[in-house]
Amino acid sequence: MLIAGFPAGPWGTNCYVAATGPGSECVVIDPGKDAAAGVDEVVRQHRLKPVAVLVTHGHVDHMWCVAPVAGTYDATAWIHPADRHLLADPMAGMSPETTAMLLGGDYTWAEPDDVRELSDLQELELAGLRFTVDHTPGHTEGSVTFRSPYDDADISEVMFSGDLLFAGSIGRTDLPGGDHPTILRSLATKVLPLRDDVVVLPGHGEQTSIGRERATNPFLQDLVDDGAAGRATQGL
Repeated sequence: MLIAGFPAGPWGTNCYVAATGPGSECVVIDPGKDAAAGVDEVVRQHRLKPVAVLVTHGHVDHMWCVAPVAGTYDATAWIHPADRHLLADPMAGMSPETTAMLLGGDYTWAEPDDVRELSDLQELELAGLRFTVDHTPGHTEGSVTFRSPYDDADISEVMFSGDLLFAGSIGRTDLPGGDHPTILRSLATKVLPLRDDVVVLPGHGEQTSIGRERATNPFLQDLVDDGAAGRATQGL
């Protein structure tokens, strides 16, 4: 499996391109602001053809270039229905600081020509790759992660986590559609059950693993401790 990732735009949002190998079809994950040029470079370098654009959630730093990338390569865009409205109206999900940053600019957004909606535990077969969709609300109502098998003795899967999980932290929940108890439930039900060898490719920052985060991430540690306490109580 070929995975090329690069940070793009003023928010340093990680955009990923995934394929079975050079000279094949590929999938683009989260092309944010200024990501189109980076996607083009990866595509030319590895002789790839994008057939799908996967969106982990509808925040503008992750979907700014969805329509341009999808249009350039005649690719299908995939997003959860709860966040689909943000493709054409990203202002509805922005923070005051982001809105202020964009004031005065001439920006327009629109849905790509071909948009399909994601559902929890959906299995996607795209570009010769298989992705499992996990609906993980909390950062936004329509946040999802994408897990794909990885052919390596030490890595069972890779997970494109968007803004659900980072190295040492989790996504913020103070934006429209965010909710802290909900993101904790998503982490408890969708992240903690995963194997330690799953590599996490987050929306911002460095890659990590489920095992590393289970051992060091304070938010996951609290969930693990709460779960152990609950099981102990039930056993009394």
